[in-house]
Amino acid sequence: QVQLVESGGGLVQAGGSLRLSCVASGSIFSMVAMGWYRQAPGKQRELVAVRNSGGGTESGDSVKGRFTIFRDNAKNTVILQVNNLEPEDTGVYYCNARGYSTRSTYSVFDAWGQGTQVTVSC
Repeated sequence: QVQLVESGGGLVQAGGSLRLSCVASGSIFSMVAMGWYRQAPGKQRELVAVRNSGGGTESGDSVKGRFTIFRDNAKNTVILQVNNLEPEDTGVYYCNARGYSTRSTYSVFDAWGQGTQVTVSC
């Protein structure tokens, strides 16, 4: 099994910044991608940013230019630097990790963290 531990959420005023961190541990042979999703009250979970092991990044349109994702492949860590926060960024932010637990292609995992709350006040 793969476990994800998130940290860094909190309450911040509009225009402020936060740094969210996520560390993966457990049965990890190869990590394909790590990233962040968020879910606002009453809305579906949406992509924030994902970074694959080759360095490619995919991010949601609403956060481009304000959020930056970093990965430390050796430490199975992903960091989301969030700047110029807006009230619309309020929600629970979830870390996601995808990869393989062994050499077998059947050992794929798709793990989620428990989420960290980000609240942006006006």
